[in-house]
Amino acid sequence: MSDPTHAPAVLDSLLGDIITALGLHSPLATDVQVQGDDSLSSCFPVSDLAAAAIAAAGLATADLLGDGASSAPVRVDRHLAAAWFKTTLRPLGWALPEIWDPVTGDYRTRDGWLRLHANAPHHRERALAVLGCANSHEAVAQAMAGWSGEALETAIVAAGGCAARLRTQAEWQAHPQGQAVRAEPLIAQEWTAVASARNWHPDPQRPLQGIRVLDLTRILAGPIATRLLAGLGAEVLRIDPPGWDEPAQAPEVTLGKRCARLDLRRPADRLVVEGLLAEADVLVHGYRADALERLGYGSAERRALNPALIDVSLCAYGWTGPWALRRGYDSLVQLSAGIAAAGRDWRQAEQPVPLPVQALDHATGYLMAAAVIRGLTGRLREGRILRARLSLARTACLLTERPAIAREPLYRGVQNVDFDSAPEPTAWGPALRLRPPLQIGDLRLQWERPATQLGSARAAWSTAG
Repeated sequence: MSDPTHAPAVLDSLLGDIITALGLHSPLATDVQVQGDDSLSSCFPVSDLAAAAIAAAGLATADLLGDGASSAPVRVDRHLAAAWFKTTLRPLGWALPEIWDPVTGDYRTRDGWLRLHANAPHHRERALAVLGCANSHEAVAQAMAGWSGEALETAIVAAGGCAARLRTQAEWQAHPQGQAVRAEPLIAQEWTAVASARNWHPDPQRPLQGIRVLDLTRILAGPIATRLLAGLGAEVLRIDPPGWDEPAQAPEVTLGKRCARLDLRRPADRLVVEGLLAEADVLVHGYRADALERLGYGSAERRALNPALIDVSLCAYGWTGPWALRRGYDSLVQLSAGIAAAGRDWRQAEQPVPLPVQALDHATGYLMAAAVIRGLTGRLREGRILRARLSLARTACLLTERPAIAREPLYRGVQNVDFDSAPEPTAWGPALRLRPPLQIGDLRLQWERPATQLGSARAAWSTAG
């Protein structure tokens, strides 16, 4: 790896593992230039992970454009990479809503700590029903104090809610789910031959121009993946169910996309989504492992609708083991996998200390995007179709295998110079957007559409491409 200012062995190691998982040739790592040396404060190498994950997506793109020949150099701004793992927007004259519901948070139980994730109303209602208390932080804290963490986690999950008990890394490694996840590949790949695929070739300046991506993902890794694909020129159509909203995240992750609504329980809407699938190049989805199957859109049905479809999916806790179907989010996986406990010990704090950013979501998102690009390369060159699966918990293993080494300078925060000069006319008002952290040769990410409201477009592929 060429790096004029900063070349930590940890970053090289992370990138090497990701390149291997993607099936890229390891000499490509020499084409990466990572500039900058500040780091987010953590007991784990979060900034290294950010730079490596974004670099991997760049390497996959360079390989696609190189057509097997020498690829363009990939440049990653380490400072901007970490910034994109936090927030990319600076609203002008308006404000982003709070990310967390007032009830979401870490609570003491009788024998430890438990995190409740209550951002989705139905998850909050199910947890409150188990606790038998009012909808307030104080009432939840009082109710949780009498429970054991293990029993409460089990009860809330069984009721359809989202919670995670604080575990140490040693406890997670001994847990059946921790063992199952560790045995899984970082990026599980299944390649199959296809009789014919659409005649498409990448454009040097807009590599994914003409590629249709059907986005069936929500907070947060999947939308990050498709945001990057849109920045490379893909047409991304995001589908959400009626009533779903992400007020704090939509301005971040709908950049470059069109967003529509469909109810897959309605026959008319099912016909629409089947038509969209038949004409898509890529499907990215983040449902739990059995959700699409229960809706009648399992992998065999998806392949029947579109034999040339590149299919990339994610879940929270891994694809095997007793928790394979468990609901989860980045912050919950951090508690389960020992990250928040390690942060507590490192900070010498009393309560859990998570990562400074939702790094599992963000890193997994860029790895998903890289997998999509690898799938397009395989389809173009070899007539093979990719089905790839990733999980937040497996990305956590990638991170926690490499404790951070204390070094200076620490992350300096975003400055005015880090933003594009022209405001973006988002659906909520003008905002400055951080400059992209990635450059591939002379190619820079660019998005043709500003961030938009969920459900603001028709559920159809754009005739304008």
